Order: sequence, then C-alpha cells, then structure tokens
Amino acid sequence: MTEPKLLPHAFVLAVHDLKGSTAYFIDVLGFAKDWNDGDNWQALVRGGVRVMLGRCPDALAPSKLGDHSYFGFFATDDVDALHAEFKARGARILCGPADKPWGWREMAVATPEGHRMMFAQAA
Repeated sequence: MTEPKLLPHAFVLAVHDLKGSTAYFIDVLGFAKDWNDGDNWQALVRGGVRVMLGRCPDALAPSKLGDHSYFGFFATDDVDALHAEFKARGARILCGPADKPWGWREMAVATPEGHRMMFAQAA
C-alpha cells in the first residue's frame, strides 16, 4: 500500500489585528491577497508560500512565546536581495543575512505581533 502524500499548503497564524497583519504581509513582505472570509480570515500568497491569517483577538500574543514564535523556514535563491527588499519596506529584521555552519545563509524576520520566520539560501 502506498502512503498518502503530504504537500505543503499554508501556514496558519492567529493574529489580534487582522487588518494590520494583512497590510504588513502585503506592503512589507510582498505577499498578495488570495481569499478571505470577511473579518475572520485572510489568505495570502507569495510564490509557493501561503499564509492564512485568522483573527483571534483573545489568543496569546506570539511575542509571549519566545523561541516558539517561529513558524516558518522559507528557502530563497537570493537572501541578500530579499533582505534589501524587506529593509527598504521597513520589515522587522531581527538578524540580517549571515552564513551558518549548517550550510545556509539565514535572515530572521518578525511581524509586528511577534511571529518570527527565517528566510534562507543554501550555501
């Protein structure tokens, strides 16, 4: 029997401010709107990456989660160009591109609510 395939589809994030978080992903990180469900959900896409933002005003703030607020590791073919793009748009860059001993050049970025993600290029 063949095992069922799993494919990446979307990261799901609980956000307090759906409108503000949507604006950050679009205006700063370069995502585009995909679909939405009124004031409850907004799906966004950039390349092969999908993010679904869900309005959860009573959820624990990601900034309170410390290291557990990382939600994604995104591979790119040019992390330095992505850094320049994000910096020019005012992204919350936690750590600029740096070569890591495990063979990746990585950059850490956060959302205003504290969700953190890593953008990386294989060395």
